[in-house]
Amino acid sequence: MFSWREEGSGARQLLLSLLLLTVWEAGSGQVHYSVLEEAKHGTFVGRIAQDLGLELVELVPRLFRVASKSHGDLLEVNLQNGILFVNSRIDREELCGRNLECSIHLEVIVDRPLQVFHVEVEVKDINDNQPVFPMAVKKLFISESRPPGSRIPLEGASDADIGANSLLTYSLNSNDYFTLDIKRNDEDIKTLGLVLKKLLNREDIPEHHLVITAVDGGKPELTGTTQLKITILDVNDNAPEFERTVYKVSLFENAPNGTLAVTVNASDLDEGVNKDIVYSFNTDMSSDALSKFHLDPVNGYITVKGNIDFEETKLYEIQVEATDKGNPPMAGHCTVLVEILDTNDNVPELVIKSLSLPVLEDAPLGTVIALISVSDRDSGVNGQVTCSLTPHIPFKLVSTFKNYYSLVLDSALDRESVSDYAVVVTAQDGGSPSLSATASVSVEVADVNDNAPAFAQAEYTVFVKENNPPGCHIFTVSARDADAQENALVSYSLVERRVGERALSSYVSVHAESGKVYALQPLDHEELELLQFQVSARDAGVPPLGSNVTLQVFVLDENDNAPALLPLPGAGGAGGAVSELVWRSVGAGHVVAKVRAVDADSGYNAWLSYELQPAAGGARSPFRVALYTGEISTTRSLDEADSPRQRLLVLVRDHGEPALTATATVLLSLVESGQAPKASSRVLAGAAGAETALVDVNVYLIIAICAVSSLLVLTLLLYVALRCWAPPSEGACGPAGKPTLVCSSAVGSWSYSQQRRQRVCSGEGPPKTDLMAFSPSLPPGPIGGNREEQLDVDVDLSAKIETKYIFLGELYCLEYLTPIVFY
Repeated sequence: MFSWREEGSGARQLLLSLLLLTVWEAGSGQVHYSVLEEAKHGTFVGRIAQDLGLELVELVPRLFRVASKSHGDLLEVNLQNGILFVNSRIDREELCGRNLECSIHLEVIVDRPLQVFHVEVEVKDINDNQPVFPMAVKKLFISESRPPGSRIPLEGASDADIGANSLLTYSLNSNDYFTLDIKRNDEDIKTLGLVLKKLLNREDIPEHHLVITAVDGGKPELTGTTQLKITILDVNDNAPEFERTVYKVSLFENAPNGTLAVTVNASDLDEGVNKDIVYSFNTDMSSDALSKFHLDPVNGYITVKGNIDFEETKLYEIQVEATDKGNPPMAGHCTVLVEILDTNDNVPELVIKSLSLPVLEDAPLGTVIALISVSDRDSGVNGQVTCSLTPHIPFKLVSTFKNYYSLVLDSALDRESVSDYAVVVTAQDGGSPSLSATASVSVEVADVNDNAPAFAQAEYTVFVKENNPPGCHIFTVSARDADAQENALVSYSLVERRVGERALSSYVSVHAESGKVYALQPLDHEELELLQFQVSARDAGVPPLGSNVTLQVFVLDENDNAPALLPLPGAGGAGGAVSELVWRSVGAGHVVAKVRAVDADSGYNAWLSYELQPAAGGARSPFRVALYTGEISTTRSLDEADSPRQRLLVLVRDHGEPALTATATVLLSLVESGQAPKASSRVLAGAAGAETALVDVNVYLIIAICAVSSLLVLTLLLYVALRCWAPPSEGACGPAGKPTLVCSSAVGSWSYSQQRRQRVCSGEGPPKTDLMAFSPSLPPGPIGGNREEQLDVDVDLSAKIETKYIFLGELYCLEYLTPIVFY
């Protein structure tokens, strides 16, 4: 409830009935309230939360707050009941002066989500200001010769209120000589004058003391008075008169000092000194106008002498007097109205507030980033402001109310592309030339976990020598996550699976933080040539994202297996020795026996060579052994001097580093051609079978060479077709990737042997291809692997050829890049 000045209960009831009027304008989206000035603290203004459609329980959690530019403490909201009330004294005259419209603009802001409402509270006027005259005592000098009906202008009273409260009526105390006259000119300006009713007689009454009372139109009425002290002068009976009673002139603000605003001119019908006129400002003129203008007392020029600012005062009303030099002097009066025209001299003002930063990179379009208000103190087109943003940024401005904007998200964000934006808001008015102002805000883009860790390659090939120490570091995987902070924190783990009968984790492990891969146990090339598995990289985001990389670990062979001798079918001899019967009649170069051996290693480590150990005592043996075939043949014709029993020691050596050896013992019995050998029928049958087998071997060799050549062509066709049309598959025994390169040594020929089938456990799929490439400048070496049978093949490589050995299942083939010749 309001409480007003002590005027009467009737006036209070009338004011209380006019207290508040609340109107909701749906078209403009704005809430309007009204309140009388001078209302007590706590006076009800409106149910703002209810009118804005907000629940009372939301006010505190959503950070409900009210902001007002320069008037933030006048009104307040009770967050318990959502009522807007008067917080401190509201003085309409102090707030808006004499403007007809007076309102307080409030911004109501709530967060989560961010919303802004605009509320206008109209401040209604009450009659709290009484009329005030410029002077408490006004002195007038009137010549006794002044004819009846003469009008002496007076300065009226002013009332700080507006409307009916500022409508003044005047009254003069009863007297016989003077009456009040109120006129309204063309400019709708009331002028107050004192009219002489009859001739004055200074000798009868030299001074008149009158009281003028001004009463406003408020309820209750307020009054103001001024005293008139009128001195009756003699003689000079004509006052100067101006050409016009009202001079109207327009003047641009910021006009330089000395600028001529207007020239006033008055004339006097008297003669002599009574006709000489001096111009002056009325003593009732305001100090503000006196500080802005200068009046030339002789010529009547009114010029600028101070800073003229349209934003401070739009109209100056100047009272000018023209006083003659008569005795007593007489004066004429006129009014000069100086209208100030606006120029574009004020830069727009920008205020950015209520920032919602940082912005998540997955924020939806239309998310409000900030609230922006603009203003310009100029008027008209000079005060019309348009706003724009820095080009090529994912934001836009949305007008919310008059000069209020919201900075909202206009397109999708990606922190990995741009992590922050420098947003520059430019406000430009419509003046000529236009003025502009800028304000900047840095919009940081917050990361979300939208990028999975990525490896540089989808697959890595690793070569590890067998017999490695347990726990040795064999490789390091590294994945990069484009996100930030915990979203980019990567941890590694194995993708568990079975390798044969064992778990993958029994072979290798990976460090969760560094990505280092360790071999947990010694690897054996003869057991496992390829270990293929996957390592998973996952970030620490919520939810976490991850990716996998495939590692193909090739176990490289080391020379850890010595050659092993194979028994010959039908061969006799104790302790694994080879026993053969040799006719003394055989000539030089005759093959009498053959040593067979295999090596569990591969490549050069399984490439075997044979050499005959020197006989005891340095005797020269009539036999020799082929370097790579193991065939024992005669070097000359045998004679009677040769011992009937020959014991040969054959050293079998591989080409590993260091080389490993085995020793084979061959027992040869020399018999005469006419002598029946003292051997069992089983031994004779075995010897005959050996000769027959030797013949068969040559036939088989030819057949094998033809078959290998045919299979080579077919294999090449299938290989090209699979490479071109079929995508690589992964599996328990999938492709081995890059082949193991084996370089030859300086040897002259190579031997072919069939290798035992070995599993390459690397996933799922067929056995892998094993390649051996020989240097074209050296003679080729043999195919490594376990051998059960050897065939004699010599290759002429004088043209420096390059040979690839391809292992398909259990069969080794040759791929010739240039023609070769078989002997």
